[in-house]
Amino acid sequence: MDVVTSATAVWQDSESLECVSVVPEMPNTASFTFRAPSGALFSYEPGQFLTLEIPAPGQPGGVVHRTYTISSSPSRPRSITITAKAQSNSIGTRWMLDNLQPGMRIKAIGPAGLFTNAESSSGKYLFISAGSGITPLMSMTTCMWDEGRALDVVFINCAKRPSEIIFRQRLEQMASRTHGLNLKFVVEEPDPYRPWTGYQGQFNQLMLGLMAPDYLDREVYCCGPEPFMQAVRDALAGLGYDMENYHQESFGAPVETEAQQPELDDVVPDDDTSAEILFASSGVKAKVAETDTVLVAARSVGLNIPSGCTFGVCGTCKVKKLKGDVHMVHNGGISEDDIEAGYILACCSNPIGKVEVEV
Repeated sequence: MDVVTSATAVWQDSESLECVSVVPEMPNTASFTFRAPSGALFSYEPGQFLTLEIPAPGQPGGVVHRTYTISSSPSRPRSITITAKAQSNSIGTRWMLDNLQPGMRIKAIGPAGLFTNAESSSGKYLFISAGSGITPLMSMTTCMWDEGRALDVVFINCAKRPSEIIFRQRLEQMASRTHGLNLKFVVEEPDPYRPWTGYQGQFNQLMLGLMAPDYLDREVYCCGPEPFMQAVRDALAGLGYDMENYHQESFGAPVETEAQQPELDDVVPDDDTSAEILFASSGVKAKVAETDTVLVAARSVGLNIPSGCTFGVCGTCKVKKLKGDVHMVHNGGISEDDIEAGYILACCSNPIGKVEVEV
């Protein structure tokens, strides 16, 4: 057995994770809990995510990288859990559901992400989610619960049917022990032969007013499919909500935020202008248009830079830039400290002139 060298050692993503349990949540959905084989503890903010490197025969490099929000709480640092739902076209999540078992090890990158209430000074929250978008909000709620904070949370989750509400029993158990966790579930349709007396239909402004009459006083955290989050944004904006207090998480193409800052403010990549990238570790050069990203250029010469979201959110494709300039427009997947240290996100960095990266 691997032995940790210090009782306070913190897990680093250079160490693989060992699966210790797989708990089915509903059809095609399970919670996967991992430990550090060295015994190191996990340190992260509630709401952050991991990117897993998952075997995928037939895919470039034999692996895919998929990003999952951590559903466990940093207040329980001896293990870390992600809850994954497989869609009809899933590759990575489908492999995990079919193959990942206790004792197996898997490589992970992170934790990372800016979607967290860890630094929030608000005492009143409105958590709105749909489907597996419940995971970061479960982490935030559990963390506040474990810390003994006086909760003032309206927790709204939307699902297809009552039987598809992830974490319903755990949330109800917490809510039964405090008056400050107000649960509201919305379903599209009831389960057969099981009456449903709660909210039914599509989440809308009327429901919001009934569920959280004081929504204007609450800080909103929202996670779910982009169409759902767009509907939430529209509902809040239409009711005069101060959108400065709105936060969302998504691994699809995100809306523009203040985090999107070009490294070269006065340069716009030109499709008719060529650039050259030297991949220093591999000794390979790629000649591309400025509008091609470093990630696209790497793939064009047979190199595999790990990537997840491809929108500058997850940070999986972070690489060191050794020379030259890039035009990078990211969505929070890289810190200012990393940028100062010379790192870029390959998926959203366009080469300007001659560039050298450590790949």
